[in-house]
Amino acid sequence: MAREQFRLFPRRFGYYPFIWLIYLAFPILNLQGYSGYKLLGGYALVAIFTVAYRQLYWTEGKTYSAWLGLQMLLIAVLCIVYSPFNFYMGFFTSNFVGWYTDLRRFKRAFAVFTMMVVGLSLLSFSKTNGTEWLFLFPFVMMMLITPFGIRSMNRRRMLEKELDQANEVIREMVKREERMRIARDLHDTMGHTLSLITLKSQLVEKLVVKNPERAQAEAREIQRTSRAALRQVRELVSEMRAVTVAEELAEAGEMLRSAEIGLEVDGDAALPGVSDLTQNILSLCIKEAVTNIVKHSGADLCRIGIGMTAGEVRITVEDNGVGPGLQDGGAEGAAHRRDGNGMKGMAERLALIDGSLTLGPGTGSGIGTGTGTGTGTLLTVVTPRVVKDRKDGETA
Repeated sequence: MAREQFRLFPRRFGYYPFIWLIYLAFPILNLQGYSGYKLLGGYALVAIFTVAYRQLYWTEGKTYSAWLGLQMLLIAVLCIVYSPFNFYMGFFTSNFVGWYTDLRRFKRAFAVFTMMVVGLSLLSFSKTNGTEWLFLFPFVMMMLITPFGIRSMNRRRMLEKELDQANEVIREMVKREERMRIARDLHDTMGHTLSLITLKSQLVEKLVVKNPERAQAEAREIQRTSRAALRQVRELVSEMRAVTVAEELAEAGEMLRSAEIGLEVDGDAALPGVSDLTQNILSLCIKEAVTNIVKHSGADLCRIGIGMTAGEVRITVEDNGVGPGLQDGGAEGAAHRRDGNGMKGMAERLALIDGSLTLGPGTGSGIGTGTGTGTGTLLTVVTPRVVKDRKDGETA
C-alpha cells in the first residue's frame, strides 16, 4: 500500500492558507525587542500558533474546537506578555470561527471570541494612547464582523453543493426513465424482428440440404431483416437525448478536478457537421475513459485530443499514470480491461457507427510523468463522419 503523501494544507484550499502565513511576520517583528529566554518563548508561542493554524484546516468537531481555543489562548498570552499589537492575530481566529456549520457551536465560539477581543481591546487601551486605540477600533469591528461573513459564504457554498447533488439526482432519474423507454421500444420494435430472424434461420437449416436455392433466398431475406433491425437500433439511439462531446468534456473536467487530476483539451470540441448519434457515442467513450483514469491510473494529468478530417473523427485520451501494464495487477489487469465490460461496451457502441478503438501505452510527449512509474495510457477512438449501412449504402 502506497504511503500517503504529507501535505501542509488540504489541496482544495489552494494557496489561500499559505497567504495567511505571511501575516505571522508581524508577531515575529514584535518579538525583536526582546532577548534571551523571553525571545525564545515568544518564538515557541508563534510556532505552536502556526501548528494550531494548520490543524484547523484538517480537523472537525471537538478537536476543531480544542485547536481554536488553543489559538485564542496563545493570542491572549502574546498580547499580555509581549506586545498589545499582537492583537491583530485575532483575524486568524475570526476566520475559523465562521467555519462552524452548527449554529449553537457558532454562537458559543463567537461569544468566547468576542470576550477575548473585548478584553484584549481594553488591555490595548490601557497600554496605548487614545490615538493608537482609535486606530485599533476599526480592526476590532472587522474581527467581530468577519465570522458572520465567512459563515454566510460557507452556507452559500453548501447550498450550491446541495443544489448540484439534487440536480444530479434529477439527471439520474431522467436517465433511468430514458432506459425504461428504450427497453419498451426495443421490446415492441425489435421483438418481432428478432423472432422472425430466428424462425427463418431455423428454416434455412432445414432447407440447406433439401432445397438449396430456397435456403439461399431465405438467407438473403435474413440479411435484409438484420439490416432493417440495425436501422431500427440506430433510430432508437438517435431518439435518445444526445450528449455532445463538448458537454461531456465539461462533466469530465469536473470529475477529474474532484480527483485532483488536471485536464488539457486540444482541438474543437464542437465537432461541426458530426451527427448527434456519433457525438453521443463518442461522449460515452470519453466518459468511460475518464472514469478508468480516475479509478485506476494514478495520474495527475489527462489530455484529450480531438481531430477531424473530411472522412473521420479521431479522439485520443492520454494520461501520465502507471500505464496499461501496471494497473490492477500488471499485464493481467491490462488484459482484463481490454476485454472487460468497459472496453467491451465501448467497442460495441462504436460498432454501431463503424468505429474502432485501440488501447496502448502513452506517448509521453509533453504530458510529463505522473505519480506512477509507467508511461501512461493512450486510448484512440476513430469513427467515420458519415455512418452508412454496409450493404445498401443508406446513411444512418
